Amino acid sequence: MAVPSSVEVTQLLLAWSRGEPAALEKLVPLVHAELSRLAHHYMAGERTGHTLQTTALVNEAFLRLVDSSQVRWQNRAHFMAVSAQLMRRILVDFARSRNYLKRGAGAQQVPLDEAMVISEAPDLDIVELDRALGELAAVDARKSQVVELSFFGGLTEEEAAEVLKVSPETIRRDMRLAKTWLLREMDKRKT
Repeated sequence: MAVPSSVEVTQLLLAWSRGEPAALEKLVPLVHAELSRLAHHYMAGERTGHTLQTTALVNEAFLRLVDSSQVRWQNRAHFMAVSAQLMRRILVDFARSRNYLKRGAGAQQVPLDEAMVISEAPDLDIVELDRALGELAAVDARKSQVVELSFFGGLTEEEAAEVLKVSPETIRRDMRLAKTWLLREMDKRKT
């Protein structure tokens, strides 16, 4: 199957936003591979034997996306950004519930992509990373969004720039500053 064009996906998202049910039926097979890639990226960092599987993560994210009828999709990049945010929320919720069930036992570890080296440590706690990103959002919402779109969403600098309506250079600069900020905050918590 050929990779769907960004324009084709955007047109179907806009039609779906207008309430055309046939658009959703055409959209699902086109974005399934991208959602699976995104979920695989998330799950690759999980410990061996993790009980949440890639397919379950894709299905849960897609169910939440379908239920989000109030969203007015802008384009493919916007869809992928929202999908990344949903998958991150699902994994954080899963990690929190797992920690709750273990009554404070060690949190689930998620290694960060080598392209985004936030820490010297090979693994980071996804709940702790989520907390640090939340704190970054309180200080600078756009930098937090850049991390979410680029790292968690897998969007290119150009796609993230399109979603946030800034230049790719601004995305590069924000990412550098966000990495530094997150490293400092995560290191503070270790001590």
